[in-house]
Amino acid sequence: MRLLFIGDIVGKPGRAIVVQVLRPLVEAERINLVIANAENAAGGSGLTPTNYRELCGAGVDAITLGDHVYRRREIFSVLENESNIVRPANLPDEAVGPRWAMVQTSSGVTVAFCCLLGRLFMNPIDSPWRAADTVIAEIPTDVKVRFVDFHAEATSEMQQMGRYLDGRVSAVFGTHTHVATADECILPGGTAFQCDVGMTGPHESIIGRRIDRVLESTLTARPVPFDVAAADVRLNGTIVDIDESTGQATAIRRICVDESRAQELCG
Repeated sequence: MRLLFIGDIVGKPGRAIVVQVLRPLVEAERINLVIANAENAAGGSGLTPTNYRELCGAGVDAITLGDHVYRRREIFSVLENESNIVRPANLPDEAVGPRWAMVQTSSGVTVAFCCLLGRLFMNPIDSPWRAADTVIAEIPTDVKVRFVDFHAEATSEMQQMGRYLDGRVSAVFGTHTHVATADECILPGGTAFQCDVGMTGPHESIIGRRIDRVLESTLTARPVPFDVAAADVRLNGTIVDIDESTGQATAIRRICVDESRAQELCG
């Protein structure tokens, strides 16, 4: 089976390119399942029920979140009632939403997925390592395809998670930095890995925000709203081929759909 993971969707521009290109991209690349990190989809921070429905309607099959999971409280109802969205598994047990979930491809392959928060340069949080162990222990043994979104700041910690889970999950892909890394690989145990799959949103920006606003804040220390930028919108993602009988990855490839490629796909 072939899985596409879409990097952090940022604001209206990020949602718009997903709506525009995802279905033709799925057809062109023969993709069986789409997972997306959508924790920045609502104005650059958080996710709303309307955003959730928009992305699912565009062809996203499963959604992961991150440190802005509860920035929009209205998402609680989605997390409580929908089966294709997860909150970070290493939040406290009392947190709203499932720690992991399962979805099926059109051909009937079951895929388990979860997300975890890193700890280096991040807010204090429970151990992602222990949370990963707990989730893996709970996934039925006959579900071979297992996907982990590690929402973390430091590449060293991302690499640690990849090595820690190598051979136990099909893929460990990083999110949060909004900058795609060029280290995609298949680890010795058969786990696909990449430190960060990048950002789906405006790249004429500072990680999705208006350059002038970010520089003003940096240079003056004045509080400035970090509005979402608008130009050079791209979809960053990674495609991984997985042997559904073993759960091992067999191929991995980064993709970047810029505005010219979007026109080709939709032409």
